[in-house]
Amino acid sequence: MLFSGMHIGLVGPLPPPAGGMANQALQLSESIKEGAGTVTFVRTNAPYRPDFIRSVKGLRAVFRLIPYLGQLWRAAGKVDVMHVLANSGWSWHLFATPAVWIAWFRNTPVIVNYRGGEAEPFFEGAWGVIKPTFNKASSIVVPSGFLEAVFDRRSIEVKVIPNILDLERFVGGSAVERAGEKGYRVVVTRNLEAIYDVATVIRAFSIIKDQLPEACLTVAGSGPEEAMLKALTRELGLESSVTFTGRLSNSEIAELYKKADLMLNASLVDNSPNSLIEALASGVPVVSSNVGGIPYLVEHGESGLLVEAKSPELLADAAIKVLIDEQLKALLINQGKRVALRFDKQRVLKMLALEYKDLLGQRI
Repeated sequence: MLFSGMHIGLVGPLPPPAGGMANQALQLSESIKEGAGTVTFVRTNAPYRPDFIRSVKGLRAVFRLIPYLGQLWRAAGKVDVMHVLANSGWSWHLFATPAVWIAWFRNTPVIVNYRGGEAEPFFEGAWGVIKPTFNKASSIVVPSGFLEAVFDRRSIEVKVIPNILDLERFVGGSAVERAGEKGYRVVVTRNLEAIYDVATVIRAFSIIKDQLPEACLTVAGSGPEEAMLKALTRELGLESSVTFTGRLSNSEIAELYKKADLMLNASLVDNSPNSLIEALASGVPVVSSNVGGIPYLVEHGESGLLVEAKSPELLADAAIKVLIDEQLKALLINQGKRVALRFDKQRVLKMLALEYKDLLGQRI
């Protein structure tokens, strides 16, 4: 078994709410246990105790931080390796930094698994404060070549270990599910937050709809911009063609992809988004903004089409091209599936197991 005899301390968020890092943390925890390992999980988004504290700004941070530090101290004293899933901004300072320093103080090897799509501006503004913590890490792991390049510019050595993706959930593809159906089914599967710019997707879809009247759009996700996006849909007269599903489960997302003709993504900041990888694995072509780590994931004209961010016209033009050009669509589907293979769950877990074993060997 991959993780037999290992006791791993995982530090990170768990659903709810669901999100890229939380889902990865949950999958990693379950996979280590399935591989005969032991997990002690220190949750960075634990529920507030008592519950009313969540409404008291300032004080709620203290009520979460104090028990968190105690849990870190206890975990670092009994695990073989601490694996810290880290992000940019205040999340780094409040959660990742104390986890790394406590593990170092207790002489426990610590992996910093850095996943922040906004790493470059965050590092640029605070590198003098951040660097000492990275220096205390036994190993730094990132999920993409994009983040590897960010660290390389600062002469920090990292290892690339991709996100975990259970490819078996996306076997089949959409063609069988769509057989005999009319119209073009377009999807966007991102949280409804400003950085994912779903408004640009909706504006692009309005242009698509003018040229392909049978097209429909499914928006799968939830977040603070939901009301604004629904208002925009009404303003553009798209109510009958746009469906807001709210947040979907993993199995529901897989079913959605099976019936999709195209995925649109207009994010302004990104690293290695699981939503795009899942679409590629499902045989759904992708048209995306060309930002952050996306060009490291998708090669323009080969495994997807990339356009300038915040440009609904360019996004729509590329989408229409894919929808009506069967030869191009077939190319993107085939190449996209090859890209997705890099994220196969078993391949990634073997890489992580080797990293843990290497750190355990250094400790002995």
